[in-house]
Parts: sequence; structure tokens; C-alpha cells
Amino acid sequence: MIALLPVVKHKHVVIAHRGDHTVLPENTLAAYTRAIEDGVDYVEVDLRTFKDGRLYISHGELSALSDKVPSFEQVLSLCKKKVNIYLDFKDADPAIVYPLIKKAGMQKHIVVFCNTFEQLKDWHKVAPDMPLMTSVPDEVKDLNAFFDEYPVSAIDGSIGQYTPEMLAVCKKRNVAIWLDVQAKDEDPLRWQKALDTPVQGLQTDHPGALINYLKQNGDR
Repeated sequence: MIALLPVVKHKHVVIAHRGDHTVLPENTLAAYTRAIEDGVDYVEVDLRTFKDGRLYISHGELSALSDKVPSFEQVLSLCKKKVNIYLDFKDADPAIVYPLIKKAGMQKHIVVFCNTFEQLKDWHKVAPDMPLMTSVPDEVKDLNAFFDEYPVSAIDGSIGQYTPEMLAVCKKRNVAIWLDVQAKDEDPLRWQKALDTPVQGLQTDHPGALINYLKQNGDR
């Protein structure tokens, strides 16, 4: 049985990739705050363990001395009762991370994106009720067998990554599909192409503009 995703009130969830980072520096409290003000359903954050042993939010290996690099605890505090978290699990230990999530009371408001099969297995052991997601490798031909081995609540990927048959399997298995539409050429045409598929969420570099587009089309 797969874990339930956080409850949202919109048909299509909007995920702010690294916050509203085209307006403010990515993976900062300011970028996440702006995304919350935009009205997103999730902020995507990149979690890493730095050399000092603490958990910080950063896409790359930066120095944690910068006051612009928030700690995981700071992000949990900022997001609590405001927005869900799409936790891109870059480099950390679930046995250390999950207690912090529980302490913050955020276990029902986070989805963990696992970058490796080992991470999926580790999270299932540490927190079997935590909703997990991943990208399905291109070499996977039998999606049912993949989900049997790696139960996930959602998958992500590009618009052309999944065939109609694979999307049908996701629907039957109640696995949500969150497509990555962030790109240099991201625009309404790209959004609509994704929305024309049986998708439940979009991860974007332009959350404010995407939300306005959804509103204009009666989808928000």
C-alpha cells in the first residue's frame, strides 16, 4: 500500500522549483517566501549534508557559511502551516532527517524525491508511511513490476518520458504524475502540452505565471 500524498485543494498542484528563483536567489528563504505568496502548493528544496554535519538547502556543494543558505530546520519552520515541501533528497541520512520532520510536525506535508533505489529502500525502512516519489529510469519496460519493487506515491519526469500505456498504469495504481516543465523555453505552450496529459502536478521555474495561467483557464 502506498503512502497518501499531502492533501491539496487544487486539481493541478504547482511546485516551485527551488522557490520562485527567477525573482530571488534559488533555494533561499526569500525565494520560498515569494513562492508561498504566489500561491504554490509545494516548494521544491534540495537537501544536503554539509561538512559541518548539518543539513542545509542547496543544489550544489556551497559553503554553509553564507547567510543565504538556509538550514533544513529553517525551511521546515518557514513552510509549516503555509505550504507543502517537495524534498529533493540529494545527500543525507533518512534516519537523521525523519526525526526532524516529525519534530516539526511536517510528516503529512512533505513528499520525498529519491534520486536512487537505495534511497527509496532506506526511506521505506525508516518511515514506511512517508510518501515517496522518483523518476522511472528509461530502461524500465514493466512499470507494474517497478512499482511492485519500489512502491511510490508519485513519479516525475519530462513530458515525453511516459507513454500512454505507462500513464494508464499510473492511474490504475493510483500513482500521481508530476511533470517537470521547468526549462529555458518554459512558456504557456509547454504548460498546456503537459496539462493535456493525465497529469496531477507541474514543477515550474515560473510559479506565479503558471498559477495565473491556470486561473485564466478556470483551473485554480
